[in-house]
Amino acid sequence: MRASCWIPTVWLAAVAVFAGDREAWSPLFNGHNLDGWVQRGGQAIYRVEEGQIVGRAVPGTPNSFLCTTRSYRDFVLELEFKPMSGLNSGIQIRSECFDTPRTHQLGGKEYRIPAGRVHGYQIEIDPSERAWTGGIYEEGRRGWLVDLKENEPARKAFKPNDWNHFRIECRGDSIKTWLNGVLAAELNDGVTPEGFIALQVHGVGNRTDPLEVRWRNLRIQEW
Repeated sequence: MRASCWIPTVWLAAVAVFAGDREAWSPLFNGHNLDGWVQRGGQAIYRVEEGQIVGRAVPGTPNSFLCTTRSYRDFVLELEFKPMSGLNSGIQIRSECFDTPRTHQLGGKEYRIPAGRVHGYQIEIDPSERAWTGGIYEEGRRGWLVDLKENEPARKAFKPNDWNHFRIECRGDSIKTWLNGVLAAELNDGVTPEGFIALQVHGVGNRTDPLEVRWRNLRIQEW
């Protein structure tokens, strides 16, 4: 005789609401061109190749950002990325850029943001031996918010010179990141609740060797 399983109606309703408060997955990149994106900051070269966005470093230019033309608030973002050794990069989330200078007071400190400066949360892509990929850095303002010094499993999850997977969740003041299925960073911070998403190519100074980072399969699910 099969045992019955009774689940409270209230619990089922709560699950239905939670499951239904997210939209379907939507692509952030159409695989063909950079429609829906705009470049800010430096002059790195972004191109589309084989269904991927490729960012190529350019000597003598600051950090470059390929930014979505719209803002996002609460979401799950998934993507794959493949950086070359020697080229730091990152994924900007809830980020901003203004035409006029701004001043922010945070934690008793004053941060001055120049006009045209991209700033906001960055999910680090770090192919160096430090291996802090998946950590949370604040570009243009406070610097490191969550590093990976004490997270050896996440540091070991990174695959050099290969495709890696990010899952990034933002809901309210909660930001969580996973690298190849391993929890990398958790942060509760409500300084910037909404902003654009961007793909960073870090400045390389006067280096002239060909350095590139690739992204593919970018998709987002909004809460």
